[in-house]
Amino acid sequence: MRIAIFSDTYAPEINGVAKTLKRYTNYLEARGIEYKLFVPESSTPVPTVPQVQRFTSIPFVLYPECRIALPNPLHIRQTLDDFNPSLIHIATPFNLGLFGLHYGKKHNIPMVASYHTHFDDYLEYYHLTFLQKWIWKYMSWFHRYFEKVYVPSESTREKLLSQQIHDKIELWGRGVDHSFFSPEKQTSKIREKYNIKEKNILLYVGRISPEKDVQVVLNTFHKLPEKIKKDTHLLMVGDGPLLKQLSELECEQITWTGFMEGNDLAEVYASSNVFIFPSSTETFGNVVLEAQSSGLPVIGARAGGVQHLINHGQNGFLCEPKNTQEFARYTSLLLDDCQLQQKLGDHACQFANAQSWEQIFDRLLASFEDVLKKKQRITA
Repeated sequence: MRIAIFSDTYAPEINGVAKTLKRYTNYLEARGIEYKLFVPESSTPVPTVPQVQRFTSIPFVLYPECRIALPNPLHIRQTLDDFNPSLIHIATPFNLGLFGLHYGKKHNIPMVASYHTHFDDYLEYYHLTFLQKWIWKYMSWFHRYFEKVYVPSESTREKLLSQQIHDKIELWGRGVDHSFFSPEKQTSKIREKYNIKEKNILLYVGRISPEKDVQVVLNTFHKLPEKIKKDTHLLMVGDGPLLKQLSELECEQITWTGFMEGNDLAEVYASSNVFIFPSSTETFGNVVLEAQSSGLPVIGARAGGVQHLINHGQNGFLCEPKNTQEFARYTSLLLDDCQLQQKLGDHACQFANAQSWEQIFDRLLASFEDVLKKKQRITA
């Protein structure tokens, strides 16, 4: 199997899609499967590797972590001709994806797509809802040529089916590195570093942007009963377009850390008490799984991919999207009860430990094999 992959985001960019694709290519390398990856240039310098072709790009207005590449068609065509892919996998439906689609159609190569982001939901936060109809028209046209479309959650599958994007939509879930995101990473260094004296740490990790509903996090904190609020410190971890504006609203019990990754991030997860993540636009919610793996109960929105990760009352609580009163009620319940925190946190960790990257990629590869066998039968 030789796989040509087209995406508009990839490591070292920090977002769920980029991280997943990096895991994916690591898996392919470990299995000895040949691939070529076509992606935009990174905003930070990266070493050149032969499997990865990078192209000049500009930020995508709705999601700057996703970059619109300005590909060199002659170079891509020559690379693909030499590589002779047996399967084309398109992860994002923009410039590079369009080129991959055109090449696959022209050369009758089996193609699959993966769907990662609800761009239609983002439009509401940027006052561009009039574009929703056109986005779905484009998505419907773009995906009609694929053998299968892969999505990270059941709710995403249902949404695409309702929009008649494709009739063969399969789940491609997500895993977590249990040894890296672990309760064992708990440390007092976090409290010392950020001068946290309160008993509880309420944590948010994610992009500081409108579509993540970060204002719900702040409103929830301020609505906590005074006796709980005075013993709670809110830690906001992440970067994004709202960071400068929101971080200027001074409050001694709120710390904005900016972007964080690696062991520092793992220690922050493990050293907090409760994780709050109100975003209702997620197709999955990687940070939720990371928090759970770190032993944290999670309070999230009953929407999108997050709702499939939280078993209400067992490893966290689900709230109606944007319902600050409900978020504050369940946050108070957890912050006020150490035993409940521990119980739900243990269940969250058990759930996360069952989400294995290896098994997830094994299933994806088996599905690819089915696509290739079907194509062989048709052309035989």
